[in-house]
Amino acid sequence: MALPLLLFVFFVWYPISFNVVLSFFNNEKFESFVGFNNYIAIFQDQDFLDALRNTFLYIFWSLIIGFLVPLILGFILSEAFHAKGFFRIAIYLPCMISGMAVVFLFKSMFGDNSWDVINVILIRWFGMKDGVEWTKDYHILIPVIVFAMTWRGAGGTALIYLSNFQQIDDAIYEAARIDGASPTQRFTKLTIPMMKTTIFMLLILQVIAVFQVFYEPMVIAGVDNNNAISLMLLSYSFAFVKKDSFERLQYSKSAATSVVLALIILAFTLLYFGLTRYFEKRAEAKSEGKL
Repeated sequence: MALPLLLFVFFVWYPISFNVVLSFFNNEKFESFVGFNNYIAIFQDQDFLDALRNTFLYIFWSLIIGFLVPLILGFILSEAFHAKGFFRIAIYLPCMISGMAVVFLFKSMFGDNSWDVINVILIRWFGMKDGVEWTKDYHILIPVIVFAMTWRGAGGTALIYLSNFQQIDDAIYEAARIDGASPTQRFTKLTIPMMKTTIFMLLILQVIAVFQVFYEPMVIAGVDNNNAISLMLLSYSFAFVKKDSFERLQYSKSAATSVVLALIILAFTLLYFGLTRYFEKRAEAKSEGKL
């Protein structure tokens, strides 16, 4: 028991504590205590403000693309009468591909050059002169990155939804079909209300995961591209890429950025646990006839 606890402290709590302490000093040698100056500095840094904006844009687009697509796919699978096994395997296949391989694939498709796949299609088939510079505008770039993330991960989430759909009594759907309800009506009037707890929990978990976007924007857009940089990628950039006016890497700003990110994730995690407890109590009260 002592050894696992020791390893946990060494590999988890020690780095976290070191990082928090570092965020209050001027450099990695702890030469001078500067209080909250690093936090003030990052909130005055345009790179941090761009990363904060982008991170919330990732969440926005992930709710539109990454959240709805698996939900709809799961419902379509539950409605299918033939070849269910084939379609389950087909939508899960991208989850088996390395995440890095997927982002390199999308980088080759949505690159700025005229020979990248999508630009070749736009130029040859649709008559565009130079194609689209995908990495130059965050309004275009961030949805592309979220689409890449969704393409890889939607299948696994869809199967989670499917397992929950299959727990709903078929008699309810049969009665709705007999009454003439369309698939869309069954989805909006029956499935969503009966699965709102599961949907909401997965929504919170997805928001927490999206806050940790890192290698996707780094590969597709580059470390220094503020049109796609996330808070986690900016923390990495401060520590290993960006230098201050004295040509020193900015470890303390990196630590402050990661602490801010950790606090945001902690807030959503506490929200998740709070809502989980709330729904569990509601379910217990309902089963006991108190609601």
